Amino acid sequence: MREQLLLFCNWSTLGVCAALKLPQISAVLAARSARGISLPSLLLELAGFLVFLRYQCYYEYPLLTYLEYPVLIAQDALLLLCVFHFNGNVKGAAPYLAVFVASWFVLPLQKWIIDLAMNLSTFISTASKFAQLQYLWKTRDSGAVSALTWSLASYTCATRIITTLMTTSDLTTGHSMLNGSPTVMLSMKSHD
Repeated sequence: MREQLLLFCNWSTLGVCAALKLPQISAVLAARSARGISLPSLLLELAGFLVFLRYQCYYEYPLLTYLEYPVLIAQDALLLLCVFHFNGNVKGAAPYLAVFVASWFVLPLQKWIIDLAMNLSTFISTASKFAQLQYLWKTRDSGAVSALTWSLASYTCATRIITTLMTTSDLTTGHSMLNGSPTVMLSMKSHD
């Protein structure tokens, strides 16, 4: 029973994450606007995903416990390009993408760097949520954000807490995931 639950949680999380940001991306493309999406929030979320993926790779955790992160990073990178495109400045994404690529190589240079980054990822995730909430409060417009994305993210956070506890018992990553589900909730659209 335990193995079946673990297998179900891993594969369903991967399947859901394969489409997690697609409603968001679709809403942005349909609206031809990035209205309602906070650039700082998106950048912080991307940073959190990158740190989490690098941490998992560094400690050689089982691939199925983090395989969705490359997909999430690719979807966030596409969303980032959409934001810059609809704001009229696609080239403006280049410095951010360069920093993310450089970070991939810097994070594992020393064990303390990757550990510190992972411990800070909860703060990064919280800052991402706060930035999105602040942006929504300021603009009073959820624009092209998606409630379906929030629902899917909530599911994947719950399943990842289960798989982390069952596979690695790494409380650092489990704690970080507890903070993940509301990330998109703060940017949800009421009529999705």
